[in-house]
Amino acid sequence: VNTRVHNIQHNVPPMPVASSSNETYCTFTLAPDATAGGLPSQEEISKDLESNDDKVKCFALKAAIMAMLSGESMPKVLMQVIRFCINTNDHKLKKLMMLYWEVVPKYEEPTSAELLADPGGKIKRKLLPEMILVCNALRNDLIHPNEYVRGSMLRFLCKVKDEEILGPLIPSIKQCLEHRHPYVRKNAALAIFHVHKLHGDNLLPDAPEVMEAFLLAETDVGARRNAFLMLFNQAEDLAIQYLASNIESVMGFGDGFSLLVLELTRRVCRKDANQKSRFVRVLFAMLTSESSAVSYEAAWTMISLSSSPTAIRAAANTYASLLNNPQSDNNVKMIVLERLDTLKKKHPKIVQEILMDILRALATPNIDVCKKVLTVAMDIVSSRNVQEVVTVLKREVNKTAAENNDATSSKEKGVEYRSILIQAIHSCATKFPDVAESVVHALMDFLGGGPETGSIQVILFVRAIVEQYPSLRESLLNKLIMNLEDVTSSGVMCVSLWILGEYCNESMLLKEAFEEITNQLGEAPYLLVTETADSGAKEESAPKKRGCDQERGAFRWNLCDSDGVQRTG
Repeated sequence: VNTRVHNIQHNVPPMPVASSSNETYCTFTLAPDATAGGLPSQEEISKDLESNDDKVKCFALKAAIMAMLSGESMPKVLMQVIRFCINTNDHKLKKLMMLYWEVVPKYEEPTSAELLADPGGKIKRKLLPEMILVCNALRNDLIHPNEYVRGSMLRFLCKVKDEEILGPLIPSIKQCLEHRHPYVRKNAALAIFHVHKLHGDNLLPDAPEVMEAFLLAETDVGARRNAFLMLFNQAEDLAIQYLASNIESVMGFGDGFSLLVLELTRRVCRKDANQKSRFVRVLFAMLTSESSAVSYEAAWTMISLSSSPTAIRAAANTYASLLNNPQSDNNVKMIVLERLDTLKKKHPKIVQEILMDILRALATPNIDVCKKVLTVAMDIVSSRNVQEVVTVLKREVNKTAAENNDATSSKEKGVEYRSILIQAIHSCATKFPDVAESVVHALMDFLGGGPETGSIQVILFVRAIVEQYPSLRESLLNKLIMNLEDVTSSGVMCVSLWILGEYCNESMLLKEAFEEITNQLGEAPYLLVTETADSGAKEESAPKKRGCDQERGAFRWNLCDSDGVQRTG
């Protein structure tokens, strides 16, 4: 407190808080098994590290890492790790040591005099002397005969940001580019990319040339992809030059390499639109890739860079192929349908050409995919393809009927699917009267069954068509009279009776409708029997009650409106 008052009185700037190296290097978490019962002290950890048992060392090193992540400095542990763990051959302990090198403080803390001499806080930190031994240990792992140890160390170096530590390791990293095992080579390419990205020409002035030479000689898919990634980000001109000279072989370089080429294409063409012609050939080749990810990205790139009908048509066909690919899951299909929905707004005529391919996706068991398919398809139905569309929709409706009759079939989509199919058919019939008659006659076969079978949607559809197209009324009314005996739902029957009563204007048609209705009613009196045991009593009491009502002049009848709602008069 006295020091603080003294600083305020003499206008001494406050000491800047040194940023903890833990905050910079913390890129992982550990399971809390080492902290069970509390963390051991620094002395206990140092003593356990001297053990000959690697399991004890692992537990102690994990406790040290947890302590440093919690804010403890533990300076004495560093030398113990260097003395007793640095030459181990145990792979688990080596992994923990890499985590330890990541979180351990690597620089000396600035003194008070240094902080006061530089109030801005930009003090050049000094590397701990112990880090020289650490750098030597890292180099030993980089030249280790085991390719796993080498590859793991190269991956670890991708997390190190300190120039003083990375500098002495550059020759060993370059040497790993010539290793016989591809695991080492691909991680060496990533390490060089990381170092050049952080420190540029200070540590690796010849990194682009080294990667270019490495690419020309490399045959492994992963190593080639990582090397091209480095050129893609750090030396774009060399990446374009390499792509131009190997454009015939790009499709054989793997999916990862192809995705990088597509990203490079988008980046270059956005900067300079005149460069599109250089990439058109490779884009068309990638549209037919066996990889769904590559073909999807190629189609999206093609649409974003070109508006020519040829390019849009090729991309649309690729989307249709992805939509009907058996290996595509529901999420992929929904994403492709979203792309097609966006594409049809700008190029509806081109999307119309693949309409039947889009409708093939109705075979998907997922109801959400089917809804999206119908949403996309109904907006691009034209007079040229409406017959084919309606045929597909009627076939799908018939499939739902077959599933209802087959007890062993899958009913995942169920009644909801039939309902949206009927709505889609209704939409087609409303827009194109030529198909209305055939559609309605086909759907009227589904008037039977309860509301759960979609019969109420069918009868409402019939009512709308009868109202909208007077020329079809006679044939539809005759069909309705014929199917009246199949109706089992009261709601469907009410709407059917309203249609017959409203539109049967000719005497012959009216007579047929009345005869069919009376045949369905049977012989009088008309009673609703709910219990068999009480049927006799109800039959005896009904005439008496009817006679009483007639004497009082109280006649009752039921009316129904166009929606089938009953009203008592």
